[in-house]
Amino acid sequence: MVLLVVGTTVLSLDTGLFALTLAAALAIVFRATAQRAAKEIAWPAVLLVCGIVTYIALLERLGVVDSLGERIALVGAPLLAALLICYVGGVVSAFASTTGILGALMPLAAPFLASGSITTAGMVIALASASTIVDASPFSTNGALVVANAPEPLQAQTYRGLLRWGASVCVLAPGAAWLAFVVI
Repeated sequence: MVLLVVGTTVLSLDTGLFALTLAAALAIVFRATAQRAAKEIAWPAVLLVCGIVTYIALLERLGVVDSLGERIALVGAPLLAALLICYVGGVVSAFASTTGILGALMPLAAPFLASGSITTAGMVIALASASTIVDASPFSTNGALVVANAPEPLQAQTYRGLLRWGASVCVLAPGAAWLAFVVI
């Protein structure tokens, strides 16, 4: 951990590549432990998260999220635009990084926030709430880790429960956050 911190902060090395390099070096040095540890990794969860993150990154690189935001900005009613941004944040965050989505969507809210019809604090809180509550979806990193760490006989049940949770909060949370923090 010290090498990772020093390498990334002092030497400005790429965090992901350096972490993988250190992991490979540790696996070579501590071969028996690495083999036992590799058997404990929930590979389906790792592949699920990697696939979803790659897909969302592709959508972001293609400009889909920005395009949605630009179309929302064309909506004349600031309250409706705020609701739509909360829904985009909530749904996309169920599959991607919450902080990444917040960073992409907050600037899109700037035009109608500047008009003064919606408070900035209320919009930030609503978008953060709508985007964060869905993090237990089985497609997000947190949800996939929960499923992966559930006992083997309970993994399917845990997955289904988190899927129901994720779907329900994708539908309910953005509207509730918008109502509580933007409208009221």
